[in-house]
Amino acid sequence: MSARLDDFAFASALDHARPSLFASRSPRAARVVARILGVGLALLVLALVFAPWQQSVPGKGRVIAYAPLERQQVVEAPIAGRVRSWHVQEGDRVRAGEIIAELSDNDPEILARIERERNAALARASAAAGAVEVAKARIAALELAREAKGMSADLRVDMSRNRCEGAERAVDAAVAAKRTAKLNLERQRALFDEGLTSKRQLELAEMEFETKEAELDRARATLTAARREVGALDADRDHVGADASASIEGARESLRKAESELAKVEAEVQKVDSRLARQRRMSVEAPRDGTILSIIAKQDAQMLGPGDPLALFVPDLTASAVELWVDGKDGPLVTPGREVRLQFEGWPAVQFVGWPSAAVGTFPGVVEFVDATADAYGRFRVVVSPAGGDEPWPDSRWLRQGVRANGWILLERVSLGFEMWRQFNGFPPVVSPEPGGGEGGA
Repeated sequence: MSARLDDFAFASALDHARPSLFASRSPRAARVVARILGVGLALLVLALVFAPWQQSVPGKGRVIAYAPLERQQVVEAPIAGRVRSWHVQEGDRVRAGEIIAELSDNDPEILARIERERNAALARASAAAGAVEVAKARIAALELAREAKGMSADLRVDMSRNRCEGAERAVDAAVAAKRTAKLNLERQRALFDEGLTSKRQLELAEMEFETKEAELDRARATLTAARREVGALDADRDHVGADASASIEGARESLRKAESELAKVEAEVQKVDSRLARQRRMSVEAPRDGTILSIIAKQDAQMLGPGDPLALFVPDLTASAVELWVDGKDGPLVTPGREVRLQFEGWPAVQFVGWPSAAVGTFPGVVEFVDATADAYGRFRVVVSPAGGDEPWPDSRWLRQGVRANGWILLERVSLGFEMWRQFNGFPPVVSPEPGGGEGGA
């Protein structure tokens, strides 16, 4: 009985509350809109999963000059001394060759001493040049003497050969005369034996034969002497030529020594001239068109040596670039020619990482090169130049060197779902294979 009463009481309470529940229900239109929004949200998430996504590598850096000669540089002191006066102030613009400072040397007599040193070097150079000319003249004289002695020796050899030929002809004549005298002697003996000639004629024939025989011996002795003379004169001619050549070689050695000394002295003169020119350059000129960034050396208060810094100088820009520093793990993914989107400090911008076409206030660039080695922190430097086209970079009057920049180096297009899956798993971005090579990747 009690249980039935309790059930009745609960049912009665529920019946009383049901109108309130019906009254608090959402309207039908709201429920329909909620269902539509839920389905739309699900479809949107599904569409985003397959939507295209631009992969990129982020980097931070600054604006620099593309040409190394246009980057910040130090103006150095050309000589030892102190700054006598500054012609510029920090922030002044200067033209190439314009005097920016004047120096004074610590030693007031340094120019006079260098001048005296130069005069002494010039005197040594003049003496060395004179020695060279003397050596050349001596060589020329020795060559003329060798030629004259050679001609004289040749003439003596020719004369001795002529005498030798005359002696040979004299021997031939003496042989013929002896043969004739011998025939005459034999004929006179035959006639004497027959009693047809006198003994006197026979004795004369014998005397003539002996005379001709003596003349033949004398002619042969003369021929032998002439031949020996020819050999001796030939040897003398060779000796004269060898002596003359030795003298000429000695003179040439003297010439080489004189030329070496002259070259040494001329080099010394050039060094002294360089010192003198540097010492006379008491004024320091601007190396290029640009701006004085900072004055380092204090006027009349600081002793300077050659090469000490005087001021910091920033040349005018003709071509800007941006150096970005990317993480070491992203370095292998960046290659020359990649597109880059840049955001410069001071230029408002909104960058959509996955959809660069929707970005506002960013500027296009292209990767020029990537450093071959990383820095001490494992980062790689990427140099980016303007891409040109319809989106030029700001003018160099406003986009100065040192302006900070953010960059996004564009890689490949993938789906947003793949990108989320890659980020969740920590995989590297997709890198397309290089033409004619293997596939790249991190």
